[in-house]
Order: sequence, then C-alpha cells, then structure tokens
Amino acid sequence: MNRNLWLLAVCQGLFLTNNVAFIAINGLVGLALAPRGWMATLPVMGYVVGGALATGLVARTQRRLGRRRSFQIGLAVALGSALLCAQAAFWQDFWLLCAATVVAGYYNANAALYRFAAAELAAPAWREKAVSLVMAGGLIGAVAGPNLAALTRNWFAVPFAGVYLALGAVALLAMGLMHFIDFPAPPARNAATGGRPLGEIVRQPVFIVAAMAGALSYGVMNLLMAATPIAMQICNLPFDDVALVLEWHVIGMFAPGFFTGHLIRRFGALPVMGAGLLLNLGCIAVALSGVELHQFLVALFLLGLGWNFLFTGSTTLSLSAYTAEEKDRAQGALNFCVFATLALSSFASGVLVTTQGWQLLNIGSLVPVLLTGAGLLWLARKRRAAAAAAA
Repeated sequence: MNRNLWLLAVCQGLFLTNNVAFIAINGLVGLALAPRGWMATLPVMGYVVGGALATGLVARTQRRLGRRRSFQIGLAVALGSALLCAQAAFWQDFWLLCAATVVAGYYNANAALYRFAAAELAAPAWREKAVSLVMAGGLIGAVAGPNLAALTRNWFAVPFAGVYLALGAVALLAMGLMHFIDFPAPPARNAATGGRPLGEIVRQPVFIVAAMAGALSYGVMNLLMAATPIAMQICNLPFDDVALVLEWHVIGMFAPGFFTGHLIRRFGALPVMGAGLLLNLGCIAVALSGVELHQFLVALFLLGLGWNFLFTGSTTLSLSAYTAEEKDRAQGALNFCVFATLALSSFASGVLVTTQGWQLLNIGSLVPVLLTGAGLLWLARKRRAAAAAAA
C-alpha cells in the first residue's frame, strides 16, 4: 500500500458514506413523499439509473481528462446533487428528489471506477490486493454512513434534510483528498482508440461471466439492502436499528477486503466467487427464518460478505479480459451492466417489499443467485476443457 492507494481507499470510504446514507434514507424519504407506497424506492432507483446513463460519458471523460480530473468532476456533481436533495426535502417535492438522485448517479458511475484505478496504482503482481484493499476503505462508509444519517436526520424540522447537507460536506472532503493522488498519465489519444472493438471484448467467456457475476451479485445485494429500511419500518423497528443493521451489512461488504485479494491469489477468482455464492444462500435462509432484529442483522451481514467475494472476484476476473488500450470502454461496459441491474433491482425492491412482503422478496432473489452459480460452473468447465486440450 503506497500513499496513493491509501488516499484512494479513504475516497472509497467517503463514496460509500454517501451510498450507505442514501440507502438508509432515500427509501424512507420516498415513502413519506411518494404519491403511492410502491414508488418509495424510486429515489434509490434514480441513483443507479443516473449511474447507468452516465457510464458512457464517464468513460469518455476518463479517457480525455485522466483519472484525477474526472474523479474531481464526479465529486463536484456529488456536492451539487446533495444540495439539490436537501432542497427537495425542504420543499417536500418527491419528483425533485428523484431528479436529484439521477444527477447524483454521475458520481456513482465515476466513483465505481475507483476499484479499477486501484489496480493501476500498484505493481502488476499485486493488483488483486490493491483492488481488494482499496475496496476495504469502504469500512469508513460502514461506520460513517449509518451514524451520519442517525446524527444529522433531525438537524432541521424536516426529517433527513440535514443528512443531505452533511453529504455535501463529505464530497468537499473527498475533493480535497483526491487532489493529492498521483494517477498514471492517460494513454495517448491514438493508443486510447486502439485495441479490439467492444463487441469482440464482450464476447469472451471470461468477460461474460465477470460482467454477469458482478452485475447480479450487486443486484441481489441492492435488492435486499434497499428494501431493508422499509421492511424494518413495516415491522415497527426503530431507525437506530436500521442504522445498526446497515452498519454491519457494510462492514461485511468491505472488511474482507483486507484478505480477499490474498484468497484470490492463492485459490483463484472462481473458487472465491463460489464461496460468495454460498454466503448469499446463507443470507436468504436467515432472512426467511424471521423478522426480528437479529435476523435482519445476520442476514445483511452475510449478504455483505457474499457481495465482497463475488464482486471483488468478478473485478479481478475482468482484468484479464482487456488490455490497457481497451480499459475505458471495457470498464464502461462492465459498469453499465452493474448499473442497469441495480436500476431494475432498486425498483423491484420497493414494489415487492410493499406489495408482496419481505419473505417473497427473498425467495425471488434466489433466481439471480442461481444464474450466477450457473455462469461460474460454465466458465470453470470451459477452462478445464481448454487446459485438457492444451495438455
């Protein structure tokens, strides 16, 4: 871990502070302001829809301006969108809140590239650990996000308006830290436009499985996490319990970052991703066992662990699917898959938890989990067949 990686890890933590606080409050603010109950998670959905829409623009900005300047633009958008969310809360304007979260999606798409930038700040032999350790910076968000929401939600007479203003301050802090990170210079324009066409890159089995596993693992995590504050409120559990559950969920998401890279180097990406799949199944089993605080807590913690193994593994797996000249469009395609899946899961979570209930929501999440498992088995068999043919 060099200075640049440490600073990027802190920026990752501040990014997750924003994300966790958004998850903790956007569904509840939406539930209070939405014309219909099933529309409660539209502000959560807006955040990831904005991210999906911004992936192409972010890729072009990264290519033309380089990592640091592009990341700074993302943080400026984070500041402006947080202030716009606060204004929507003061005005009690549901549609302005949705629009503000769509704008915030640009920051989401921009900061989602921190994990790829981490691989560029370390020697090639250590890029798995660099990705894993920068993602471990999300532990800052695990603690800061829920507690920031709990401490600032009553700053004003309008509930949660203070949280949005506090997130603006978080964005300013991240902008200051980003200024001191030295990223490698962007490739020359002729190199940046070289490499294979995107269609050829995405047809590779390793890219297909990396994209599918990354998108579906994030989708399952978001489906259950976005619904949790609403489900717990329906079960008459207080907001402090919601903050505690989300805190331990995000700890589960990022604490393994201190050793996931080591596990991937030792056992390979696919076995680690398989372990993440089993943890997801454990999460669903615990969630179906009841709706007490400890069941929400354990289920969401297992969900976080499973996400870490699957998402870190899929990110590492994807690094072998493209060259340095192809990275901007390949990473843009990977992030588009993630954000498109997140948009669908954010909308589905609000609809399902308010109309069908927490248990049916968890049963439905088995479908993407099993699809991910099928993809991992398919790639493992193709690799075994290729190795046998080579031998």
